[in-house]
Amino acid sequence: MKFRPLGDRVVVRRVKEDQKTPGGIIIPDTAQEKPQEGEIVSVGPGALDDNGKRVAPEVKAGDFVLFGKWSGTEVKIDGEELLIMKESDIMGVIEGKKTPSKKAA
Repeated sequence: MKFRPLGDRVVVRRVKEDQKTPGGIIIPDTAQEKPQEGEIVSVGPGALDDNGKRVAPEVKAGDFVLFGKWSGTEVKIDGEELLIMKESDIMGVIEGKKTPSKKAA
């Protein structure tokens, strides 16, 4: 299924964090905080200003961003957990971060 956000909304995939502390202690899922960092999956066309003119979004698909702890609405699309949030909920773009390469199992 393909999902396209409307207006100034964006779809974000949370970045998975390490499940181990630097000392080697494994943190169970129930004790972990959800990461506040994610990758933009999809971006809407932008919000409309007071004159009805479209304002282009500042983020694009593939950007890594930081967002507030309680930002967005969690949804499940094709079995994948994603967040839908307004662009204004994003605090900033992390420059120079590349998509992590997937390791073979």
